[in-house]
Amino acid sequence: MTNTVSRRKTLIVFILTIIAGYILFILPDVFFGVTKINGGKQGINLMYIAIFQFVTVTSLLWLSLKKLKRNFKYIGLKFKKVPGDLTIGLLAGLTWTAVQFIFLIPNTGGAAREDISGMLDMMGDNLTGMLFYIVLGVLGGGVTEELFNRGYFIIILRDVFKNEKTGTFVAAFLSILLFALGHLPTNIISWVDILVPTLIYTSLFLYTKRLIAPIAAHAVYNLLAIILVYFMYGQ
Repeated sequence: MTNTVSRRKTLIVFILTIIAGYILFILPDVFFGVTKINGGKQGINLMYIAIFQFVTVTSLLWLSLKKLKRNFKYIGLKFKKVPGDLTIGLLAGLTWTAVQFIFLIPNTGGAAREDISGMLDMMGDNLTGMLFYIVLGVLGGGVTEELFNRGYFIIILRDVFKNEKTGTFVAAFLSILLFALGHLPTNIISWVDILVPTLIYTSLFLYTKRLIAPIAAHAVYNLLAIILVYFMYGQ
């Protein structure tokens, strides 16, 4: 697809979209955190958050891409090599899950870790809550975050630069940094917990030039992490 949009316009649309996107991601968290409706940020509200994020953020991206005369295929949502992309994504997600739950988490506090206790609180320490949390982890995290933070962020910001390689490097670096900061790491352990998978997802995207692999890796890790936290540290 030929780019007929100026770099200046692309940058303006990109910045506005990123700001609006972050607001849409944060908004349901704040709403349920403040109002405490249905118990706040837990149980069925986790599914509501996931649906809200998916619908609003993907709609935002569609409008932004339309303004830039682009589409979702342009930012990597392609389905021509799905089996291979799924395989590499699943392997990456499974590998990181194994590293986390066999080595890192047990040796850095286990159930006493703030993130583990926080996950259990969101689940309400019950099976139904776990299932709702899985919807948030897979749909809100694995799908929506990859479309926004990997596909849109890297590809559209890249287009602002004259040199594609320079643009890709800068865009990937900022994507990794902002995604990590968005998860509010507070110590070295939490930085490792978020930076490593972020590097994995970004590398998969840059290597395949498609979103299926990072979506699969992100979704399978979130899925397994939620299940493992529930059965290993819950109850």
